[in-house]
Amino acid sequence: MAQDRPDIPIAKLDKLRELMNVAVPDCLITGYEKLIPALTLPDVNDRHVFAAAIRAGAQVIVTANLRDFPESELAQFGVEAKHPDEFVMDLFNLDGVRVHQAVSATAAG
Repeated sequence: MAQDRPDIPIAKLDKLRELMNVAVPDCLITGYEKLIPALTLPDVNDRHVFAAAIRAGAQVIVTANLRDFPESELAQFGVEAKHPDEFVMDLFNLDGVRVHQAVSATAAG
């Protein structure tokens, strides 16, 4: 991310990583690297995301970059790509009260 967003200080990115690791302690995926060379995506720089999803047993990759995660490739591994808006709406349909609480808490800072 530091390469893509040089406007964000490294210390801030480090703090963000720390907060994410504390908030979701089991979020770090390891052992996916060996899968990368065998995966085919339009953008080779996205293969690590796909590999981590496979390794984690994820059903969904949430991304606004849907064109680089074609259904034909992802479906082979039982994974689908969803736009963040669609994903949030799916969550809202499952438990609208909790989604509203989470959005309100985030907006409150």
